[in-house]
Amino acid sequence: MASWKIEPCIILRWPKEITLDYLITQSAKRYPRTLLNARHKNRHRKAVDATTGEVVGYAQWILPDTHLEAQIPDVSEAKKIKLHALAESAWWSGRSDMRSIDDPNDEVMSRILAQRPYMKLDYLAVHPKNKGKGIATALVAGGIAAAESIGLPIVTMSYKAGRGVYARLGFREVERVIQDDSQYGGAGEYGAASN
Repeated sequence: MASWKIEPCIILRWPKEITLDYLITQSAKRYPRTLLNARHKNRHRKAVDATTGEVVGYAQWILPDTHLEAQIPDVSEAKKIKLHALAESAWWSGRSDMRSIDDPNDEVMSRILAQRPYMKLDYLAVHPKNKGKGIATALVAGGIAAAESIGLPIVTMSYKAGRGVYARLGFREVERVIQDDSQYGGAGEYGAASN
């Protein structure tokens, strides 16, 4: 969430009155269920402040279906029902008119993923108050080490706010998609790069 109020595409997706703290609270209701979704391929890593115990960063990786190690433990059906109800209680209503804006990005990623098996960095978040402390770099570096240990290359889709982290860690841009977001109130440039 370091891109909150920094990355134009994130700013546009949420109503102006939604605060970062509110969005984090709602996201926290959704994440226990998210952790259980697609357990066969999703892997999660969090960064925790050793002093406060506060989660300060998070990364979600997607592996090919053939790599079942490090799966998150399953929970009982009763617990799943509770987590589903908690997730459903969250407010998560971004702008519906922007749902298709990532379609061109998704097409590029689908084409890349069809070429060979990859470990995909799907989501990376660091609270803005922790920006610049190396948390995102540590989370991505940990994923790189995991990918190297199982012999998989890594791919991710990045927006401007995250490109520095990826460049420092040796990612290279393979394709960039720039769209005109002015119809949604943007400055005219909505961009993402495949790395």
